[in-house]
Amino acid sequence: MKYHYKLICVTILCIAGMSCKKYLDVVPNNVGTLDYAFSNRNEAENYLFGCYNTYQTLIRGTVNNPGFTTTAEIYYPNLEGNPFNKIPSTGFSLIRNIQNSGSPVLDFWNGGNGGQNIYQAIRRCNIMLENIDKPIDLNEPEKRRWIAEVKFLKAFYHYYMIRFYGPIVLAKVNRPIDGPIEDTKVKRATVDESFDYVTSLLDEAIPDLPPVITNRINELGRITTAMAMAVKAEVLTTQASPLFNGNPDYAVFKDKDGRNLFSTTADPAKWEKAAAACKAAIVEFELRGGKLYTEVPTNQVESASDEIKKLLTLQSAVTQKWEQNPELVIASQFDFDYQGYAMPKLTTAAVAQSNDHPSNFSVPISTAELFYTKNGVPVNEDKTWDYANRNTIKAGDDANKHYIKLGYETVKSHFDREPRFYADIAFDGAIWFGNDKRKEEEAYVVQGRGPAAVSGPKSLFATNVTGYWPKKLANYLTVMDVGSPKFEGFRLPVIRLSGLYLLYAEALNESLPAPSEEVYMYIDKVRQRAGLQGVRQSWETYAKDATAPSDKNKLRAIIHRERRIELCFEGQTGWDLRRWKELQDVLSRPFQGWTVSQANAVEYYRPQTVAIPVFGVKDYLWPIKNSEVVINENLVQNPFW
Repeated sequence: MKYHYKLICVTILCIAGMSCKKYLDVVPNNVGTLDYAFSNRNEAENYLFGCYNTYQTLIRGTVNNPGFTTTAEIYYPNLEGNPFNKIPSTGFSLIRNIQNSGSPVLDFWNGGNGGQNIYQAIRRCNIMLENIDKPIDLNEPEKRRWIAEVKFLKAFYHYYMIRFYGPIVLAKVNRPIDGPIEDTKVKRATVDESFDYVTSLLDEAIPDLPPVITNRINELGRITTAMAMAVKAEVLTTQASPLFNGNPDYAVFKDKDGRNLFSTTADPAKWEKAAAACKAAIVEFELRGGKLYTEVPTNQVESASDEIKKLLTLQSAVTQKWEQNPELVIASQFDFDYQGYAMPKLTTAAVAQSNDHPSNFSVPISTAELFYTKNGVPVNEDKTWDYANRNTIKAGDDANKHYIKLGYETVKSHFDREPRFYADIAFDGAIWFGNDKRKEEEAYVVQGRGPAAVSGPKSLFATNVTGYWPKKLANYLTVMDVGSPKFEGFRLPVIRLSGLYLLYAEALNESLPAPSEEVYMYIDKVRQRAGLQGVRQSWETYAKDATAPSDKNKLRAIIHRERRIELCFEGQTGWDLRRWKELQDVLSRPFQGWTVSQANAVEYYRPQTVAIPVFGVKDYLWPIKNSEVVINENLVQNPFW
């Protein structure tokens, strides 16, 4: 039979910081056929780019990504009536109990409400695989590469669906459009069958993918061996995690035939497979030149202390251009769009830009307290740090002068913290190196107190509602001052080597009866780059529970926290907290910030609740739209919906 489609596929390949748009419109006289789409290599390549299209959108990973919006890392005050609510996304509203099965928010099963139609993307991949032999001028090595790329994309799309829905319908092949209607009423595979299918596709793809991209100008972002192996590592770690591995909440979740869709007991062997996959991905990526980013940026840096240089290195591990950053395994192929939401207003001219760049990505106090002290242990565990009096006022001192303005009144909790705290978060009284200031002695000081921090009758809406900004998401080279903002673009990481190190440490710790030297080694690689001592040395010297790293269960909590700190604001934490089954606990507490309308330090530094999130057991998995379940009587709804 012949399939007829109108094939208008748009893909954007971001190359060397620029966007190159390729439009596939293969509809001569508005009648397109697959024979035309695969008539030669050039047309088939355009179709391949169409297969990449949804992938590029999904890994953009910001306001339509619950890994970014539903984490307690950033609160966005997108309330009705707020004139600075500029983001047309429901993603940030998920914590407000708006999810429903009648019209799901971020619907990736059908597409809609901010979600992509992923099954449509999978069908496109299947069409590519079905027709790949048609172009007569496509050589065999390139054909094998394209098949591998499409199998990776097909695996990625299925994996993305599993993270939302758990057990899914596997679209291994496209069903004939003129077949019996009963053939379309398909059942969901079990969650393990779903994961296993993804893994099998990746295993088929990996051998035929290129180890490196040699034509970086035109092909950076296309799939390599290391990228596919890193995704496989994440897939297997997710499968081994508590949400999917013997989750008692889903013990009675069955299909219409009474088959359990989740395993009823946890399988520890899944952690062994995950650990092996993580290690293999690390070895492959490092073999191709991958390493942690440790360079000290010199662009527009004329004079700076070692402390400031450390912060710039940590920031640049995220904001450096992909082609110059050996740590990036996978990154978005679009520039991050929200630097104006992540930066405080540092000048009067910047305040005037609040309408378009409102500076209102607000970090709750709980996220700020997640970061370690300078001794590399949690603030409530450090026996040398005054946790009980952390919210009392203290003036900037000489020991912290590279982070807090000398003499500036702030709270004690901002003092003596680890470098990642100062690299990732901006607060009232903090030093901000950059914004066209090239000498540390000329650096701006963040001033976030009271109505004076903004201007105009709508000033309170423009004020960051917690008093903390996600500084990590703003390139130090970006300038918001007189004239139009000059954003130094960067692509938000999807997988970084530091995250892969910690993923391996987690999987290895879970797979062994007790912590091993290798587990500590990979945690300490990340800590060392952050300017901290090793995990055992830090706990033994400064923590109340000095032996915690030697206990498997306590080390699990340490690794989880280390990942949350290292990958904060990168769109990863929300997925981690889900697979760990810890998101409900994190979102059970109100989001608090400082009393930002007050100009006096004593009045300003009083915690106030800015939002009360809503998240229950049912929210770990997305609902399938009710109409889908009605149409297909073989399809069962997710639990509690």
